[in-house]
Amino acid sequence: MKSEEIAFFGAGCFWGMEYVFSRISGVLRVTSGFMGGNLKNPSYNEVCTGNTGHTETVRIIFDPEKISYSKLLDVFFRCHDPTSVDGQGPDIGSQYKSVIFYFNSAQKKLAEKARRDYEEKIGEKIATSIEKSADFYPAGEEHQEHYLKKGGKPYCHIIPKI
Repeated sequence: MKSEEIAFFGAGCFWGMEYVFSRISGVLRVTSGFMGGNLKNPSYNEVCTGNTGHTETVRIIFDPEKISYSKLLDVFFRCHDPTSVDGQGPDIGSQYKSVIFYFNSAQKKLAEKARRDYEEKIGEKIATSIEKSADFYPAGEEHQEHYLKKGGKPYCHIIPKI
Protein backbone atom coordinates (compact mmCIF):
# COMPACT_ATOMS: atom_id res chain seq x y z
CA MET A 1 0.00 0.00 0.00
CA LYS A 2 1.32 3.43 -0.97
CA SER A 3 1.97 5.88 1.84
CA GLU A 4 0.45 9.34 1.36
CA GLU A 5 0.66 12.62 3.22
CA ILE A 6 -0.83 16.04 2.54
CA ALA A 7 0.58 19.57 2.36
CA PHE A 8 -1.12 22.93 1.72
CA PHE A 9 0.75 25.98 0.41
CA GLY A 10 -0.31 29.39 -0.82
CA ALA A 11 2.13 31.63 -2.67
CA GLY A 12 0.51 33.79 -5.29
CA CYS A 13 -1.43 32.34 -8.18
CA PHE A 14 -2.25 28.68 -7.61
CA TRP A 15 -1.59 27.90 -11.29
CA GLY A 16 2.12 28.54 -10.85
CA MET A 17 2.33 26.59 -7.61
CA GLU A 18 0.53 23.67 -9.22
CA TYR A 19 2.98 23.80 -12.14
CA VAL A 20 6.02 23.71 -9.85
CA PHE A 21 4.87 20.99 -7.46
CA SER A 22 3.32 18.69 -10.05
CA ARG A 23 6.79 18.19 -11.56
CA ILE A 24 8.40 16.87 -8.39
CA SER A 25 9.12 13.17 -8.04
CA GLY A 26 7.16 11.81 -5.10
CA VAL A 27 4.30 14.28 -5.52
CA LEU A 28 1.25 12.22 -6.43
CA ARG A 29 -1.43 14.88 -6.99
CA VAL A 30 -1.71 18.66 -6.86
CA THR A 31 -5.08 20.41 -6.72
CA SER A 32 -5.63 24.15 -7.00
CA GLY A 33 -8.17 25.63 -4.62
CA PHE A 34 -8.88 27.94 -1.71
CA MET A 35 -8.32 27.83 2.03
CA GLY A 36 -8.59 30.03 5.07
CA GLY A 37 -11.66 32.11 4.37
CA ASN A 38 -15.08 32.76 5.86
CA LEU A 39 -17.32 31.52 3.03
CA LYS A 40 -18.16 27.89 2.34
CA ASN A 41 -17.33 26.66 -1.16
CA PRO A 42 -16.34 30.04 -2.64
CA SER A 43 -16.12 30.59 -6.37
CA TYR A 44 -12.98 31.86 -8.08
CA ASN A 45 -14.69 35.20 -8.76
CA GLU A 46 -15.68 35.56 -5.10
CA VAL A 47 -12.13 34.87 -3.92
CA CYS A 48 -10.75 37.33 -6.49
CA THR A 49 -12.63 40.17 -4.77
CA GLY A 50 -10.33 39.76 -1.77
CA ASN A 51 -13.36 39.91 0.52
CA THR A 52 -13.75 36.22 1.44
CA GLY A 53 -10.52 35.82 3.41
CA HIS A 54 -9.45 32.84 1.29
CA THR A 55 -5.98 32.28 -0.11
CA GLU A 56 -5.29 30.62 -3.45
CA THR A 57 -3.80 27.36 -2.22
CA VAL A 58 -2.50 24.09 -3.60
CA ARG A 59 -3.23 20.77 -1.93
CA ILE A 60 -0.30 18.43 -2.45
CA ILE A 61 -0.64 14.70 -1.92
CA PHE A 62 2.84 13.21 -1.68
CA ASP A 63 4.65 9.98 -0.90
CA PRO A 64 6.85 10.67 2.15
CA GLU A 65 9.03 7.70 1.22
CA LYS A 66 10.01 9.54 -1.98
CA ILE A 67 10.00 13.18 -0.86
CA SER A 68 9.91 14.67 2.60
CA TYR A 69 7.71 17.48 3.84
CA SER A 70 10.92 19.39 4.59
CA LYS A 71 11.96 19.13 0.93
CA LEU A 72 8.52 20.41 -0.14
CA LEU A 73 9.02 23.36 2.23
CA ASP A 74 12.38 24.05 0.61
CA VAL A 75 10.78 24.10 -2.84
CA PHE A 76 7.97 26.32 -1.51
CA PHE A 77 10.40 28.95 -0.25
CA ARG A 78 12.52 28.85 -3.41
CA CYS A 79 9.67 29.08 -5.94
CA HIS A 80 8.29 32.46 -4.85
CA ASP A 81 9.23 35.64 -3.01
CA PRO A 82 8.32 34.90 0.62
CA THR A 83 9.24 38.46 1.63
CA SER A 84 6.37 39.89 -0.42
CA VAL A 85 3.24 40.77 1.56
CA ASP A 86 -0.08 39.87 -0.07
CA GLY A 87 1.07 39.16 -3.57
CA GLN A 88 3.51 37.77 -6.08
CA GLY A 89 4.54 39.73 -9.14
CA PRO A 90 1.49 41.27 -10.78
CA ASP A 91 -0.92 39.34 -8.52
CA ILE A 92 -1.70 41.64 -5.60
CA GLY A 93 -4.18 41.02 -2.79
CA SER A 94 -4.64 38.98 0.36
CA GLN A 95 -5.79 35.99 -1.72
CA TYR A 96 -2.20 35.77 -3.03
CA LYS A 97 -0.38 35.84 0.31
CA SER A 98 2.46 33.51 1.18
CA VAL A 99 1.20 30.93 3.66
CA ILE A 100 1.89 27.42 4.87
CA PHE A 101 -1.25 25.70 6.14
CA TYR A 102 -0.06 22.94 8.45
CA PHE A 103 -1.99 19.71 8.79
CA ASN A 104 -0.53 18.51 12.11
CA SER A 105 1.90 19.58 14.85
CA ALA A 106 4.88 17.92 13.15
CA GLN A 107 4.24 19.97 10.00
CA LYS A 108 3.87 23.13 12.08
CA LYS A 109 7.28 22.60 13.73
CA LEU A 110 8.96 21.84 10.40
CA ALA A 111 7.33 24.90 8.78
CA GLU A 112 8.46 27.18 11.62
CA LYS A 113 12.01 25.84 11.37
CA ALA A 114 12.07 26.18 7.58
CA ARG A 115 10.83 29.78 7.80
CA ARG A 116 13.50 30.67 10.40
CA ASP A 117 16.23 28.94 8.38
CA TYR A 118 15.21 30.63 5.12
CA GLU A 119 14.95 34.04 6.79
CA GLU A 120 18.47 33.58 8.15
CA LYS A 121 19.73 32.36 4.77
CA ILE A 122 18.46 35.38 2.82
CA GLY A 123 18.90 37.94 5.60
CA GLU A 124 15.43 39.42 5.13
CA LYS A 125 12.12 39.27 7.01
CA ILE A 126 9.85 36.52 5.71
CA ALA A 127 6.17 37.46 5.28
CA THR A 128 5.01 33.84 5.05
CA SER A 129 2.38 33.04 7.66
CA ILE A 130 1.97 29.60 9.19
CA GLU A 131 -1.64 28.72 9.89
CA LYS A 132 -3.66 25.66 10.85
CA SER A 133 -5.28 24.12 7.81
CA ALA A 134 -8.99 24.66 7.41
CA ASP A 135 -11.53 23.48 4.88
CA PHE A 136 -10.02 23.21 1.41
CA TYR A 137 -12.25 24.04 -1.55
CA PRO A 138 -11.01 22.85 -4.93
CA ALA A 139 -11.24 25.46 -7.66
CA GLY A 140 -13.28 24.67 -10.76
CA GLU A 141 -11.99 22.22 -13.36
CA GLU A 142 -10.92 25.12 -15.60
CA HIS A 143 -8.33 26.03 -12.94
CA GLN A 144 -6.82 22.54 -12.63
CA GLU A 145 -3.65 21.79 -14.65
CA HIS A 146 -3.90 25.28 -16.16
CA TYR A 147 -0.45 25.39 -17.78
CA LEU A 148 -0.70 21.80 -18.98
CA LYS A 149 -3.95 22.65 -20.76
CA LYS A 150 -3.06 26.17 -21.97
CA GLY A 151 0.68 25.88 -22.47
CA GLY A 152 3.22 28.33 -21.19
CA LYS A 153 4.94 28.62 -17.84
CA PRO A 154 4.20 30.51 -14.62
CA TYR A 155 4.67 34.27 -14.81
CA CYS A 156 5.17 34.98 -11.11
CA HIS A 157 6.97 31.90 -9.81
CA ILE A 158 10.53 30.66 -10.01
CA ILE A 159 10.98 27.10 -11.19
CA PRO A 160 13.70 25.75 -8.93
CA LYS A 161 15.96 22.89 -9.84
CA ILE A 162 14.97 19.96 -7.69
